[in-house]
Amino acid sequence: MTESFSRRSVQCIAPSGLHRMSYVEWGEPGNPRVLVCVHGLTRCARDFDFLARELCGHYRVVCPDVPGRGESDWLKNPMEYAMPTYLGDMVTLIARIGAQSVHWVGTSMGGLVGMTLASLPESPVTRLVLNDIGPVLSAQALDRIATYLGKAPLFPSFDAAEQFVRVVAAPFGPHSDAQWRFLTEHVVRREPDGTYRFRYDPAVAAPFNAESPHEDVELWSVYDAVRCPTLVMRGEHSDLLGRETAARMAERGPRAKCVEIAGIGHAPTLMHADQIAIVRAFLLAE
Repeated sequence: MTESFSRRSVQCIAPSGLHRMSYVEWGEPGNPRVLVCVHGLTRCARDFDFLARELCGHYRVVCPDVPGRGESDWLKNPMEYAMPTYLGDMVTLIARIGAQSVHWVGTSMGGLVGMTLASLPESPVTRLVLNDIGPVLSAQALDRIATYLGKAPLFPSFDAAEQFVRVVAAPFGPHSDAQWRFLTEHVVRREPDGTYRFRYDPAVAAPFNAESPHEDVELWSVYDAVRCPTLVMRGEHSDLLGRETAARMAERGPRAKCVEIAGIGHAPTLMHADQIAIVRAFLLAE
């Protein structure tokens, strides 16, 4: 894939101090139409390369590495890996790029951040895509995530790291060898001794595990406060966003348009042409 983006950073603040949030930006910097794309719990900004490439002729596409992931700083206090920090950082990012309003695509955790931001009065989010996430998080899925989150394994080679990603990310559905390599290379780093480990801070697990044992998490009051047009994408076999929850999301709050992606669990990667086409059609419909 041709590199056609720029990488920048913005200084943000949390109670424990300052931290730098890195982001990649596609398209014309002067374009007033801005699309913010935010990744899942242990992923990174580069997950959106395929979507950004498709949409950067229409938008200035901005994809942050949420703190503790990718090339962003790790937080000094692990318990700050939580919604207040993420919201504050995204508001800072939007101010930094000078956007008056944004469209938002969020996968899993990135969708929760977008949904929460969109629920606030005078929110800058005017169009919202929730990728396999909603106002009910199943305990079953949270327990599955807890089995690998923060374990920080060390891999003897890149191939070993890729095999681990293929197992952990099997719910992403079928991908080519090149796509699995892409899904691995941006979330691991090579150590001086030639081994590999994940780029994300293992301490992101601290607030997550503080909730253990997990129970279903319900955020209907947040979802019901969203007023902008909303698209929900659900993997057919998703264990995090249930089919019943998606159906209820179509009936209340912003009355989202819901699309189910066959053969996929949690979560669609937005790398495949059919998935990109769904997002594109929704975002450009106005």
